[in-house]
Amino acid sequence: MALFSLLVAIMIERLKLLPQAWQLETLLALYEKLFFGRNQLTSDVMMAIAVLLPAMSIQVLAWFVAGMFWGIVSLVLWTAVAILCFSHLKQRQIFKLYIQAACRGDAQACFHHAAELDPYVEIDAYSEQELGTKVGQTVAWLNYRFYGAVALYLMFLGPAGAVFYCTVRYFADESKIKQTPLPLVEPLLTLLDWLPSRLIACGYVLSGHFSDALHQWRQLAFNWRVPAREVITEVALAAETLEESNEESNAPICVRSTISLLRLSKRNSVLLITGLALLTIFGVVV
Repeated sequence: MALFSLLVAIMIERLKLLPQAWQLETLLALYEKLFFGRNQLTSDVMMAIAVLLPAMSIQVLAWFVAGMFWGIVSLVLWTAVAILCFSHLKQRQIFKLYIQAACRGDAQACFHHAAELDPYVEIDAYSEQELGTKVGQTVAWLNYRFYGAVALYLMFLGPAGAVFYCTVRYFADESKIKQTPLPLVEPLLTLLDWLPSRLIACGYVLSGHFSDALHQWRQLAFNWRVPAREVITEVALAAETLEESNEESNAPICVRSTISLLRLSKRNSVLLITGLALLTIFGVVV
């Protein structure tokens, strides 16, 4: 079920078939508004309930429909959850605007859209080449947050695990964007990202320049204090040859490195799907 759900979710997300009203962020915003409100979430207990309730509801539903109609209902549930959890239309639209700005030579707009991609970091770039590299690293990080981590939680913890990760990620992002600190979510997200980020970074080692990436991965992966974003972005940078100085390329300067790291992320996604297929064949995951 994990493999089928993953493939269908990726196809629907890539084709942008899920409207904005059905994006997971939209549904979680409605959930927050109806059941809690921003003031109630300042309490540790209410925050814990807010992040646990969606995952617990999905898990109870999964138990209820298990075996129903030869497992077809469970498959539908897995697929629906996967489609919702992989949705990130907002980030796709921002990245599209960045590429369009680069193609028309609007460097100021490129810097503006690059700053909107990730609310957790400020992209301090002093040239278009440096901007392309930093945006490429951000794309690798977003690929991990909205594909890699979600896929791993779906594979090993089922729909409830994927929903739990996405719920914590949503509240952490909202806290950062709105500058309203929420209890529990940041340390919890750090914990949830620790192991998956190192596994996905290991995929970059296998998908890119093995020796350089392995050296970087070994330096960062076993250090408990290194943030997940640093592990992903630094290993990705070491694993790929950047095209920023390639004069034969027709791509704008500020997207050459971005495209290189985007290709690496796509290869890593293929590796992840291949690994899931092998685990399914050997019965490790269902």
